[in-house]
Amino acid sequence: MEISFYKYEGTGNDFVMIDNRDLFFPKEDHVLVKHLCDRRFGIGGDGLILLENDVDTNFKMVYYNSDGNLSSMCGNGGRCIVAFAKQLGLITDHAVFSAVDGMHHATIFDANIVSLQMSDVSEIDIQPDYVFLNTGSPHHVTLVEDLRSIDVKTIGSQVRYSELYGEKGSNVNFVKQIDDASFAIRTYERGVEDETLSCGTGATAVAIAMHALDNTSANSIIIFVEGGKLEVSFVKEVGTYANVCLKGPATFVFKGSIAC
Repeated sequence: MEISFYKYEGTGNDFVMIDNRDLFFPKEDHVLVKHLCDRRFGIGGDGLILLENDVDTNFKMVYYNSDGNLSSMCGNGGRCIVAFAKQLGLITDHAVFSAVDGMHHATIFDANIVSLQMSDVSEIDIQPDYVFLNTGSPHHVTLVEDLRSIDVKTIGSQVRYSELYGEKGSNVNFVKQIDDASFAIRTYERGVEDETLSCGTGATAVAIAMHALDNTSANSIIIFVEGGKLEVSFVKEVGTYANVCLKGPATFVFKGSIAC
């Protein structure tokens, strides 16, 4: 079998994108997905995304982590699939699509900038040394003094597999405040089991967590990730963070085919 694919990246978070509207892809073949995401023996990517037809929206997003397993929502992947849908001619500058966590709206601006509406957040667990919340994917957020020297993979793995989060685990974000409206982060992603250059749901989680901790008064926050810059905005309502949007670049890298 030969598979045509497109490669996209959002601030360094990279994805293998496949047009699966005719449902040719063997979706239960997790070994194949893992192989395609392998950076040495496959195409290489933090995840693989299938674009499929959907009755009620422009398209459906099916997301796999690079370990080959279906996963929760991916914010950067969501922005990239919107850019992919535009390249396929399915949309122009606006999109509505379905994902594992529900329906999403998105807008494409100039220079490949995509703004994606994320899920509302109403449950935030604030502990003395960390914050936990779900922004479509679960995220552990902790402030650190020295972001550059922290061993993200080792410490992130310890938290991810700790008794705090059980078998399902959590993504882990390390945060350094820059000023009232900006933060730098590094993220350990479950399913990748390593640090990634960017995590969209992680950036979203950090922005909301920092606001919940009163570390920022802004409702539009810049998040510097290892692969670039993202912007997270929201409206704080009683007990809920609503109209949450993740904005940043979604870039086409190349198109190809691979024999499997």
